[in-house]
Amino acid sequence: MSSVDTEKAAPPPLSSGTVAPPPPPKDYSSFDVVLRILLFGSTLAAVVVMVTSKQTMYFDVAGFSFRVPNTAKFQHSPAFIYFVAALSVVCLYSLITLLGSFLFLSKPSCSTKTILHFAILDVLMLGLAASATGTAGGVAYIGLKGNTHVRWTKVCNIYDKFCRHVGGSIVVALFASALLVLLVLLSLVTLHSRIRKY
Repeated sequence: MSSVDTEKAAPPPLSSGTVAPPPPPKDYSSFDVVLRILLFGSTLAAVVVMVTSKQTMYFDVAGFSFRVPNTAKFQHSPAFIYFVAALSVVCLYSLITLLGSFLFLSKPSCSTKTILHFAILDVLMLGLAASATGTAGGVAYIGLKGNTHVRWTKVCNIYDKFCRHVGGSIVVALFASALLVLLVLLSLVTLHSRIRKY
């Protein structure tokens, strides 16, 4: 009786049709490192170009024989100041997370919780970079085209060098925002590959 019970309680032998263990998750850490290096370079370049956007022009004074200098620089616009501050934060963040990517994400023992934290912080930085780029872009467009409805005259026909610096900085910031989108997508793909399907 007891021998029959032990035979019934014994687990069935493994057959050839058993389900194989899931494959190990794919490693995207090298892509993450490359994207964060590009993010650091692009945000640093955007900040440097905006900070160096300075141009002095001389204007004639009616009734006098001398000319008055007038300088255009990014400190004269709150939108450009916000742009520099926000992109500086994203630049510092990209440097810190680049080191974190070397230390944590490149290891196979990296937890999904760490990857999730990276994804959440990347989304926050994306919102910061996108808002700063949009704000600076709106002011730059007014400077380029003006607005005849409210009699805002364009200034880029006068301060052409200043406007070229601002425009180049905004284009590089758009590239940085696109890199942050790719980093968020990469984190989501990595999380998806690590989640075991039941």
